[in-house]
Amino acid sequence: MGKLWYGGNIYTMQSENHIVEAVFTRGNRIIELGAQKDLEKKYSTEITKRMNLLGGTMIPGFVDSHMHLIGHGEKLIRLDLSGCQSKAEVLMAVKNYSRKQEIGDWIIGEGWNENLWGQDAEPIFAHELEEIVPDHPVLLKRICRHALVANNSALRTANIDENTISPAGGVIEKDVNGQLTGIVKDQAQELIYNVLPKVSDTYLKNALRAAIKDAHQLGITGAHTEDLSYYGGYNQTYQAFRQVIEEEEGYLFRAHLLVHHLVVDDMKAAGEHYLSGNEWIEFGAMKIFADGALGGRTALLSHPYADDPSTSGVAIFTQEELDELVKKAREYELPVAVHAIGDLAFEMVLNSIEKHPLKGDGRDRLIHAQILREELIDRVRQLPVILDIQPRFLASDFPWVIDRIGKNRVGCYYSWKTLLQNGLHCAGGSDAPIEPLNPLLGIHAAVTRTNVDDPAKTVYHPLECLSAFEAVSLFTKGSAYAACHEKDRGVMKEGFLADFTILNDDIFKINPEKIPYIAISKTVIGGKIVYDSEVEK
Repeated sequence: MGKLWYGGNIYTMQSENHIVEAVFTRGNRIIELGAQKDLEKKYSTEITKRMNLLGGTMIPGFVDSHMHLIGHGEKLIRLDLSGCQSKAEVLMAVKNYSRKQEIGDWIIGEGWNENLWGQDAEPIFAHELEEIVPDHPVLLKRICRHALVANNSALRTANIDENTISPAGGVIEKDVNGQLTGIVKDQAQELIYNVLPKVSDTYLKNALRAAIKDAHQLGITGAHTEDLSYYGGYNQTYQAFRQVIEEEEGYLFRAHLLVHHLVVDDMKAAGEHYLSGNEWIEFGAMKIFADGALGGRTALLSHPYADDPSTSGVAIFTQEELDELVKKAREYELPVAVHAIGDLAFEMVLNSIEKHPLKGDGRDRLIHAQILREELIDRVRQLPVILDIQPRFLASDFPWVIDRIGKNRVGCYYSWKTLLQNGLHCAGGSDAPIEPLNPLLGIHAAVTRTNVDDPAKTVYHPLECLSAFEAVSLFTKGSAYAACHEKDRGVMKEGFLADFTILNDDIFKINPEKIPYIAISKTVIGGKIVYDSEVEK
């Protein structure tokens, strides 16, 4: 028995503007596409439900190619600082939140961003937190999650003092007098994460439930997510995924798990391998961080930062160490997924991949690829890789990133159109909780090269604007290709999974400025409606 979907604009994404009148699905698969009358006649005895789109637009389901599902859930269930417009607002939010906690409990906040606080903004410092919350250890993660600020209590708990040496790939920041500021960056953050109270199974499952429900409301049917090394270890985190997605009612979701290099041995010991698992939860590439982020000036550049010539960023690993990690992935027959924002980090990753090419299944992916040089694009064209980009970063990073990199620097910055014109495969993600999970915001940024919240609607590098089809493809076909699912996901074809996002407006014809405001009508996973705006009213 099956369903007939009809009565709207059904874009298959097989090619630009390819539309069909109707789709017949049986179980979790698309059986046939075509004219409504033909499908009505052919499957008359099998159609048990007729799904009238009422003029809406149906496309293959959105899939976020790079996010942190549990991290996004944490942002939804605990102290969220991402909307604070000043340091004072952050400190007040922390103080108010602390009043609801037992004395001595950790205060953990997400998402502060000094770039939103005006021209002369500065980060939060330990002594400021100590003044307002003296009875709690406090850890506040910067929006990029490559830097945090901790108060003195948290620093003491982690045995960090003025004599502590910054670990390789990390920074423990000190002022001109050699005193701790409370700012800790990249690998040095592990010193504090290692002393946090162990998370409970209940906490992990609550975060997953919140994240998946939010994804459903945003039209997202699946995600490539990296969580397995941060929350009590591989087994505890993996079991939380299984219990919520596979065993609980109402949380269907397709989770493609990137595996941090610190827990890849656990994955192998459990008998898993690339793409093992099932249609709901499967294993992906080995995740590696090559550098940090631009916000904290830890993205690794081939030149000093224009607004702070004392640094060119942080290399998480030496070239030799990075080579060894890629080599280990190859020994495990795994592709790699490497975070590389700066051009020098990107170059180092290419060096390692060229030295240890992938020979088995899968595709390597370079994540972010924000700051590039033309010769690096030429090199990556010769490799079987996909670039995992986050278009929404443009809206968040401009214009301050121009001063950070240098106005007169020549290079390819956030150059999504250039990448596609060079024949490179790209997938689209949000990096939530770093950015909002909503794929429509990423699509809008890719198409308009503007920030939806900018009243001036400043366009940054207009020659790099994508078409609506190219931008939607990032979150459908691109994500499928990145996970080697281009033969059963990402477009509408016979035999492909019945995962759909149904919009109230035609995303390909609407004024691009209105894309972020398109309402999600329904989200469909495996032929089942997991979100219905009419039911949720």
